[in-house]
Amino acid sequence: MSAQAEEVTSIIDIVKLVLSPIFVIAGVAAFYYFSDIQLLYRVLVLIAVVSLAIGVCFTTARGRSVWGFMLESRQEFHRVVWPTREETIRTTLLVFAMVVLVAFVLWLLDTFLFWGIQLLMSLGVK
Repeated sequence: MSAQAEEVTSIIDIVKLVLSPIFVIAGVAAFYYFSDIQLLYRVLVLIAVVSLAIGVCFTTARGRSVWGFMLESRQEFHRVVWPTREETIRTTLLVFAMVVLVAFVLWLLDTFLFWGIQLLMSLGVK
């Protein structure tokens, strides 16, 4: 029997995760409420509020695990062996050729089916 460890979430983490979207909603509301203030200042304040909300999220246990996942993903991204330009061009041309070939086969199938239905319909008209 495999037992899964349940992650215990503290009350402070829950409060932080609830307050973060409230900060963002308040920042957007303030952006439109203070429409008489110059746009540059409103955008800067909105960016600051969103950054604050993201920062608060990353101080929780779940936020730290997401940050760790992002760092590991970045490391894994650098380990990927990317295809060369020649391989990419060759694969792209092969895909285009296959699309044209499948389109031609489907056109032939459609033509023969249309011809067959016309033949069957003309036999019933006599």
